[in-house]
Amino acid sequence: MNDQVNDFASQGEYQHSESGSLGMGLTMLFVGLAAGTLIGLLIAPKTGKQMRRSLRRTYEDAREAVEDFSDQAGDWIDKGSEWAEKAKSKVAPLGKPFRR
Repeated sequence: MNDQVNDFASQGEYQHSESGSLGMGLTMLFVGLAAGTLIGLLIAPKTGKQMRRSLRRTYEDAREAVEDFSDQAGDWIDKGSEWAEKAKSKVAPLGKPFRR
C-alpha cells in the first residue's frame, strides 16, 4: 500500500483542467434548460394542437439562439486571431538579435 502512495506522490500533483469544466458546465446548463422547458410544456394544460404549436415555437427559438451564439463565437474567434497576429507582429522584431 505504501508503494502505491509513494508511486502516486512521485507522479506529481493532480491538476484540474479548467477548459473542460466550462464547456461541460455550459452543456449541462443547456440540457437542463431544454429538459425543464419540455417538462413544463408537457405538464401545462393545453390541447394537442396548442402543445405542438408551442413545442415548435420553442424549438425554433432555441435553434435561433444557438445559431446566434455560434455566430458570436465565430466573431470572438476571428477577433482573437486578429489580436494574436497583431501581438505576434509587434513581438517578432524583439526576438531578432541586435546587429552592430
